[in-house]
Amino acid sequence: MPIVAKPAKTSLTVFLLGLFTGTLDGICAIIWSYKAGPVIIFQYIASAAFGPRQAFSGGWPMVYWGIAFHYFIAFAFTVLWYKTYNWFYKILGNEFIVAFVYGLLTWIIMNILVLPFTQIGMKPFKILPTIIGMAILVFAVGLPIALVAERKIKNQANAGKSERVFLHNK
Repeated sequence: MPIVAKPAKTSLTVFLLGLFTGTLDGICAIIWSYKAGPVIIFQYIASAAFGPRQAFSGGWPMVYWGIAFHYFIAFAFTVLWYKTYNWFYKILGNEFIVAFVYGLLTWIIMNILVLPFTQIGMKPFKILPTIIGMAILVFAVGLPIALVAERKIKNQANAGKSERVFLHNK
């Protein structure tokens, strides 16, 4: 019988992991766009919902909205990728490959499926920003989630003397 993580402990793990990935991704965005600065970056995120005119003239409330949207998105991807880790691992067979795929899928979902339907709209394709954006998401989102999920599985497997176990109930 596989060992299943306790829901409260798993929820705390996913919550802390979401905070970590959101913070790491935010720091990477600030470093990458250092000329714009954090205020402009988070106002830009808020502009997806409020539009550029309101977001960039709205002061600190728009910065806070941008931070809230940023963490909401980070938590959503953290839950999605953490919950689907076993499935991806079964197909790909390596946590680092899973992390790479998570980063690419996160970029594709955000830039092709989400942003075009916001007030930001579709951005023109440029190869270097695309590669950098994908690399940031592999490093800031994919890698932490895959490594934490894999460690959780290995810890459970060691405790139960089984090879691989699921992170959650079906």
